[in-house]
Amino acid sequence: MPQQKVKKKGKQRKEPFFSKLEQLFVQYPAVLIVGCNNIGSYHMQKIKKALKDKAVIVKAKNTLIRRALRLKEKEHPEWQSIMPSIKQNVALVFTKGDLPEIKKTLLGLRISAPAKIGTIAPEDVYVRKGGTGLEPTKTSFLQALNIASKINKGQIDILQDVLLIKKDSKIGSSESILLQMLNIKPFSYGLTCSTVYEEGKLYSSKFLDTTTDMIVSRFTSTLSVIASISLSLGIPTIASIPHSILSAYKNLLSISVQTNYVFDQAKQIKEMVENPDQFVQAPKETKTEKVEEVVKEEEPEPEPVKEESGEMMGGFFE
Repeated sequence: MPQQKVKKKGKQRKEPFFSKLEQLFVQYPAVLIVGCNNIGSYHMQKIKKALKDKAVIVKAKNTLIRRALRLKEKEHPEWQSIMPSIKQNVALVFTKGDLPEIKKTLLGLRISAPAKIGTIAPEDVYVRKGGTGLEPTKTSFLQALNIASKINKGQIDILQDVLLIKKDSKIGSSESILLQMLNIKPFSYGLTCSTVYEEGKLYSSKFLDTTTDMIVSRFTSTLSVIASISLSLGIPTIASIPHSILSAYKNLLSISVQTNYVFDQAKQIKEMVENPDQFVQAPKETKTEKVEEVVKEEEPEPEPVKEESGEMMGGFFE
């Protein structure tokens, strides 16, 4: 008789997942918590394939992930900071790679999708004016949606842009059918990165969009604010010392110019103030003036005109 398969209890089925999740948390230093709304199984397989050598994606029930984290609460209390982020439809992306690059790859793996009946529109949907390719028999269908149209060369033309579906509104059957007839897929779906867990710390994924130029700009603006506060309070800091030295030099320079006191850094400026004529440079000759002089030198003098006699003209004036 064939052996009957013994069904494993729920706890036995979950233990391999718990151990695998623990290994991933230990092995990978960073985890991206991503939203998976409207992501089908085929779409998820494409994302996993694109990140095969860069990251590991774990998609499971939230209760199962929370249970795995609670079991290791004593050994790894730092993992508990992820718990508030495990809500709604999410997945965990474990990686050792460059986080901004991984995030860019995740957000770039989006696919276009049609407007399904009964779903909530994530954005406004417009139907643009122009040719539709629909037969004239479909005119009544457009009229039911209050879309102005006309017949042009055997097809329907829409006369003006129309807001067909508003953001956050439920998509009706008429709107969905019309978009299908026009072969319009107005939406695109993909993973959305919200939170990052890295080496025991949890922070927003917006920080991954920070560039070097943004950091330098923030640093210089903050440095100028600190310098202003330090100068106003009279408290010397690393940011304010260069400004204090420059201000002191200006004061000493003004004293040197007004008195007989001279120091090395003020000699040249003091001489320029006392004898400005010595530092005035003669105006340089322009190129046009030089060209005119050369033309005048090379221009030959006109030869005197000789009077011609009547004989030379063949006696014409005789």
